[in-house]
Formats: sequence, C-alpha cells, structure tokens
Amino acid sequence: MSSSATDVRNVIIVGSGPAGLTAAIYAARANLNPLIIEGGFPNLPGGQLMITTEVENYPGFAEGIMGPDLMLAMRAQAERVGAEFVTENVDRVDFTSEPFYVRTDGEKEFRGKTIIITTGASAKWLGIPSETALNGHGVSACATCDGFFFRGKEVVVVGGGDTALEEANYLARLCSKVTLVHRRDSLRGSQIMQQRAMDNPKIEFAWNSIIEEIHDPSAGKVTGITLRNIHTDEKRFMATDAVFIAIGHTPNTKLFEGQIEMDPSGYILTLPGRPLTNIPGVFAAGDVQDTMYKQAVTAAGSGCMAAIEAERYLHGGGH
Repeated sequence: MSSSATDVRNVIIVGSGPAGLTAAIYAARANLNPLIIEGGFPNLPGGQLMITTEVENYPGFAEGIMGPDLMLAMRAQAERVGAEFVTENVDRVDFTSEPFYVRTDGEKEFRGKTIIITTGASAKWLGIPSETALNGHGVSACATCDGFFFRGKEVVVVGGGDTALEEANYLARLCSKVTLVHRRDSLRGSQIMQQRAMDNPKIEFAWNSIIEEIHDPSAGKVTGITLRNIHTDEKRFMATDAVFIAIGHTPNTKLFEGQIEMDPSGYILTLPGRPLTNIPGVFAAGDVQDTMYKQAVTAAGSGCMAAIEAERYLHGGGH
C-alpha cells in the first residue's frame, strides 16, 4: 500500500464505530474501495460499543448481543466486502483543497476525493483533581470494563441519563449496593430504564447532589466520596469502593476545529436529515453530529446515508 500524499482514495472514513463501519460496508459494496482509519492507542477502535455490555435494542438480535461482539462482527463484514483498515489515529486534516488531505500519527499521508467523519464522542468527567488521581484505581467511565473488580462491594454511579441508568443496572448484578448520584431531583433517562432502576432493590438515589471530593488518593484507591446537596449546601461523607462517571459525552472533533462548521458544543453541523457538512465532499455521521438520538442504530443509519451521499458526489450528483 502506498502511503504517499499522492495516494488518492475515493473514500476515507475517519472513525470505526457503527457509523464508520456501516459507511465502509456500503462504500465497499459500491466498489469505492474505502479506507477506514479506525484509530489506535490510546483510542479504542470500534467506538463506545466496545465498552458497552449487552445491547438489547439493535435490530436482528432477539436475545441481545454484547457491544464488542457487535462491533467485531461489523468490522469483519466491512473487511470481507473489501474495506481497507489502518489502525492509527488521524492527527491532521486539510479540507481547504481537493483532494482532501489526511495524516495519521504514524505519519502515513492520504488524499481523499471524499471524507466521511465518524469520530464519535467521548465520556465527560467531573473535572476534580481526586478523580484524575484515582482514574483506574476505582474511578472509571466504563462499568463493563471495571465493574468486575468490585463484585460484592458498594459503588457509586454519577449521572441521570440512560447511560447512568444502564451502568447502575449492570453494576447492581455484580455489586452489593449502587448509589446513583444526580444533581437534579428527577432522572433524564428513558422511562423503561428509569423503572428498572427504581424497581431494583440494590439501587439507591442521592438526589440534588454533586461529588466534591473522591477519597482517598493518598491510599491509592477509592474509599468514599464527599457529597454536597446543591440546595442546602450540606456536605456528607459516603463510604464507597468505586465511582463510575456517566454524565454524558463530548464530540471528538478537536481535530477538525477551523476546518468545518460546528455548533457551540463542538458537534459537526450537518444538513437536517442528511449527513452533508458545509464542505462539499466531506460528510459526517454518527454521534459526532448527532445531538439528539445517540443510538447505535441511528449511527449506523447515518453511516449508510453518508456512504450513499459520497457515491453520489463521486459520480457527479453534487453535494
């Protein structure tokens, strides 16, 4: 494989979650020979589903499927129909002239007639020093990855949306007690997920509360948290063995700043109902541009749309 800047590809896909892999499958079947730059260390090829437990809402799996299994199956399908993979991170792009320029952190350079951006989003953190100090030592953003280490113990989940509720329900299978800490007095998640959490005898709730401190970095592990009630300002200590952060996501778009139009939160702006960006020939699909649904199935659908739009663009159909 040539990796010179003169190596012009029909389609370069940046990112390898459901959107990127679906785009790769459709582009490969259209004989566009797509190149998918799937990410490398410390990023995780396959996107957020690689750190997800059972997926019950992806069509076609009556008994559910584990997130990593779904992504590995999608990747194998894309590879089988002819997609080419580079397991590195993109560290520079230039969309100011065509063909578009893409460089990886391994210093591979490519040019693409079209680009499909599917870089997804990353977990948000609380932003307190003790959280950083204990990350990997009882502080985690992935119950699937780390819940196993706290079997039979008491843990805390921070958040109030579907992600937090999914984490809490999953951890309740392993742990003796799960306390969900939420800064409001009601949850934001879907009704079915709320009901599951409310009905689970192992799940308790700390309403109108935020974590001010995670103890104890000097011990090298989580021993408890300081909670503050946002209405009364009252503080209290709660013993716990782990803290799982589930407070939302930030789009992975820093790489594209100044290159493409985004909203104030950093999500790539696309035409309503279509994956078109403000740059003809550059498309965006999945969570990197989705501020509303953020589901694997909608990401996959938008990846399909982006590949079809790229094919139309390449064959003179315009943007």
